[in-house]
Amino acid sequence: MGSQRRCGPAVGLLGGSFNPAHGGHRRISLFAMEALALGEVWWLVSPGNPLKPTAGMAPLPVRMASARRQARRARIRVTAIERELGTRYTVDTLRALLRRYPRRRFVWLMGADNLAQFHKWKDWRAIAKLMPIAVIARPGYDAAALASPAMAWLRQFRRPVSSLRGPERWSAPALVTLRFDPDTRSATAIRQTDPDWARTSGTRPARTLSLRDAVTHRLVPGTAA
Repeated sequence: MGSQRRCGPAVGLLGGSFNPAHGGHRRISLFAMEALALGEVWWLVSPGNPLKPTAGMAPLPVRMASARRQARRARIRVTAIERELGTRYTVDTLRALLRRYPRRRFVWLMGADNLAQFHKWKDWRAIAKLMPIAVIARPGYDAAALASPAMAWLRQFRRPVSSLRGPERWSAPALVTLRFDPDTRSATAIRQTDPDWARTSGTRPARTLSLRDAVTHRLVPGTAA
């Protein structure tokens, strides 16, 4: 499998629109980092989520800037590497990352809300075979996640959290569940409270931002030089 025969640093991958990023993203990342003994977490800021409407989606540089503010002073790298890879779907992104970083051990991090609709993702079984998946509890979604079509298949691959703490036992498919005090914050709630967050967040206009990708170290396309 994609995560086998790898002995390099362990990295958690948290994908999303980050529209905007908020303290909940940071909290679950730090918790996963400690629970799974991860060296760092990469936030994959999506150029466009196929399952989400484009209406109300802030420009990529603005979303990256919000993520970078939340990631300060933590072992979290904010990246728009999907833009560079030219991938749109998670399965293609993960395959590309495994090819580009052959020594790293990756684990896919996602909330229970995503597990509830995981069966709608392109080639979701292939994703599970590429790397371990860690599901983080989300208020109001646990029941739907446990009853989801994806969970019916993934249940046979449930493993204890300790199974991902040593490289000698790192394999996929593997599903671990991370439970801690639920975080009720959500990007949807923030947008409902402040529809103009992208304009009023203190971020400069997208055309004047100069953002460097924390993984590739290249200037994010669409920002100033």
